[in-house]
Formats: sequence, C-alpha cells, structure tokens
Amino acid sequence: MPRSTGAGTSGLWLLDGMPEDGVLTTIDVSAEHQRAARASYTAAGIAPQRTRVITGAAADVLPRMTDGAYDLVLVDADKDGYPGYVEHAIRLLRAGGVLVVDNMLWHDQVADPAARDATTSTLRDLGKWLRDHEDLVTTLVPVSDGVLVAVRR
Repeated sequence: MPRSTGAGTSGLWLLDGMPEDGVLTTIDVSAEHQRAARASYTAAGIAPQRTRVITGAAADVLPRMTDGAYDLVLVDADKDGYPGYVEHAIRLLRAGGVLVVDNMLWHDQVADPAARDATTSTLRDLGKWLRDHEDLVTTLVPVSDGVLVAVRR
C-alpha cells in the first residue's frame, strides 16, 4: 500500500490491521520523515521486511510501481497533485482494492459553490471524476476534512 510516510503513526495503525505477511509501502521526499517512521516501526517491533520506505516525489515514484499489486492506496499529499496520484492509485489497485483519499471536503469548501480557489476546484472536480469512474464504487465519508473511499471493481 503506497502512502506518504510522515512520522509513521498512521503506518503503525495500518500495519496493525494487516495480515502478518502484509507490507506497507510509503513514499516521501523527506529523509527526516523516513527516519522518524523507521524509528516508530522499530520501536513498535515491526520487522523491517514489513515496511518499504521509498525516497522520492510521488509523481516520480508512482509510475514505476506495479499495476494491480496493492490492496489499499491512501492519498494524502499536496492537493494540487491529487489528480495524478489518484490516477496512479487506481492503476496500482487490484480488483477489490480500496482507494482512500483524504481532505476531500477541504475545510467544507468543496460543497460551497462560491468557493472557487484552485485547490477547492481541483478537489471538487476530482470527487466528481471519481464518483463517475466506471471502475470504482465510491462514497464520501464526512468525517474530519472528508475522506473519499472507493473500491475498485
């Protein structure tokens, strides 16, 4: 499952819910985030072979990843890059795999037709595109800043 690394906190929760042979793949340009995440995984007793931390920008790394090889892809990164990240995420998911896209209500601006800034428009258009995507069954969960969840058919 590819995702941004951060400090590894959400990765620990994801690893906890994975099968024992599951592998968490993270992508981050920040070496500091990678060190913090690895330290979190080690402190929690996670075996090193259960995590794969990839250095680089997601836009550069995602195209090189294997189609249909992931059960879950979480997108939570720079919002202007979301459309490209999501296209790759769909490609990476196996049938029955789950796409999770964070911040899809964007401070309640996505549902406000008067909000027309670039980020809000990008997320609004992406949400409509995902809703209408023939390979996905989607729902928008109105928790926190909005989480779009989609299952690949």
